[in-house]
Amino acid sequence: MITKSIANLNSLTIVDENSLKTYYGCDQEWYMTDWQRRAGCGPSVVSTIILYLTRGTLELGQHINTKENCLALMEEIWEYVTPIKGQGIPTTKMLSEGMLAYTKAKGLHVEYTFCDLSEDKSQRPKLSEVLIFLERALSKDAPIAFVNLCNGEEKDLYRWHWVTIISLTYAETGNSSLFVTILDEGVMKKINLTLWYNTTTLGGGFVYFTY
Repeated sequence: MITKSIANLNSLTIVDENSLKTYYGCDQEWYMTDWQRRAGCGPSVVSTIILYLTRGTLELGQHINTKENCLALMEEIWEYVTPIKGQGIPTTKMLSEGMLAYTKAKGLHVEYTFCDLSEDKSQRPKLSEVLIFLERALSKDAPIAFVNLCNGEEKDLYRWHWVTIISLTYAETGNSSLFVTILDEGVMKKINLTLWYNTTTLGGGFVYFTY
């Protein structure tokens, strides 16, 4: 099996200073309002990616890998990556535009690259092309934002939901068994991306950012 991964998972380790519980990446359940907790997967993923790209520091050098400080970052990013009532953030374009608006406001130069899978299966890139996209992102040490509009038969994914991909594993003989490790709900999960690709009816998309 071949494995590709981001270089420093520790940059995404977050500690609750009160309970001393450890999380991986930001969790939308930390938001203060019910609407934010229900719709905040996109802003949470952007917060996780910002945390990684800036290696845990804001422009003033403030360390942010505690739950309290990460929540402050999440609230700030919500103002730029804002879900729409009834839709959330359904596209890589919408997420990316919010991310670019936020980073521009912070004086950061960030670029993005995306790979979309449409509802029309005949228009989707091949799974081998998706694999190349994911490998390229991870080779640049870039976590990948993944929006899944329909989880198909992959039971460890929520539908209409954003997660962060941090690694992938696949067989040398082909991509019939392509797995990715994601951060979601503050934990790491392993999902069968081949199964998702073959059974999702609405598709989704992937986007990564370089800084």
